Amino acid sequence: MQRVIIIGAYSAIAEAVAREYAKRGAALFLVGRDLQRLDAVADDLRVRGAVDTKTWELDVNSLDQHAPMLEAARAALGGIDIALIAHGTLPSQEKCDASVETALREFSTNGTSTIGLGLVMVPYLQRGATLAVISSVAGDRGRASNYLYGSAKAAVSAFFSGLGQRLRTEGVNILVVKPGFVDTPMTAGFKKGALWASPEVVARGIVRAIDRRKAVVYLPWFWWGIMQIIKNIPESIFRRIRL
Repeated sequence: MQRVIIIGAYSAIAEAVAREYAKRGAALFLVGRDLQRLDAVADDLRVRGAVDTKTWELDVNSLDQHAPMLEAARAALGGIDIALIAHGTLPSQEKCDASVETALREFSTNGTSTIGLGLVMVPYLQRGATLAVISSVAGDRGRASNYLYGSAKAAVSAFFSGLGQRLRTEGVNILVVKPGFVDTPMTAGFKKGALWASPEVVARGIVRAIDRRKAVVYLPWFWWGIMQIIKNIPESIFRRIRL
């Protein structure tokens, strides 16, 4: 039986991942800000096959509450085999440009809190465990349309890449997940096209990458090629492009 903790558990991708593990008969510890929503997800996962589900209310920006949450998770699960950090927001760049307070709050939610969780979580991961964190292709290069969000995700990607290198000899795998466009409630206002994926497709990719103990995965797979092109555009040309 796999013992899984998911932070940001009622986000669309995280919930889809939880359903994949429920089908395997996993024990799940679900973390998020809204306990009522967590409990609804937990009830659904029990019906889908989860052997046990527990919930825990947490504001990820309350850094001093990370350790108590992890203590509760370890006690409830008897250990942690898989951890997924999946919380986040998609802030308006215009609002971030207009307010330093807004910009730093959004950076904290999407970057600092995730890094904090990663640091605190290390002692709770035994040999053979995997810590997966959802970053974004937006972190591969800053773009005018979302560079605050992108910079937070860039920090997450770099931090967990280094953490993965540090923990390799201890038998703990770190997986950095870089989704492209995903059709979720958070992106409801965006026009959809051929490059968009469903949360279920991304979730299956995450579970597959965890099973294979990968270090980084772009989802869907074709985003790896797209981002190689974007990353290699000379800066003098890139600044003239509208992205």
